[in-house]
Amino acid sequence: MHCPFCRNPDSRVVDSRTADDGASIRRRRQCPQCSRRFSTMESAALAVVKRSGASEPFSRSKVISGVRKACQGRPVSDDELALLAQKVEEAVRLSGQAEIDAHDVGLAILQPLKELDLVAYLRFASVYRSFESLEDFDAAIEELRAQSAGSDAERSS
Repeated sequence: MHCPFCRNPDSRVVDSRTADDGASIRRRRQCPQCSRRFSTMESAALAVVKRSGASEPFSRSKVISGVRKACQGRPVSDDELALLAQKVEEAVRLSGQAEIDAHDVGLAILQPLKELDLVAYLRFASVYRSFESLEDFDAAIEELRAQSAGSDAERSS
């Protein structure tokens, strides 16, 4: 790490702390040449590999914009979308991979979206699960009904 003051290529770590709920590390450093201190932030890079093969950094804002289209006209707030994007990022990071396929990011969105809004879930799932016919929609709706009936039965016991 170069010193931002004298450009010395060496520095010494004085203190380290977690930041952003453990997603990154804040380090206090000191330059051995000019003795000035500075801070750095370190976080693990997460890249998304597109269908074209291009790689780009994971972006919560892209998750939000994609889900926002499915939520159009639904009672879903911006705060709920931000929380959904955070859950998706946490799920993707738990995979332990530095690069993840864009399709896998879409699949990681499905469960939190199902918990948020079922109509938006069906809209989004129709793209990411490649629905090709009305029967695909019927099967997904029946699956949701069965899950709903199962959770209703659990609540009443």
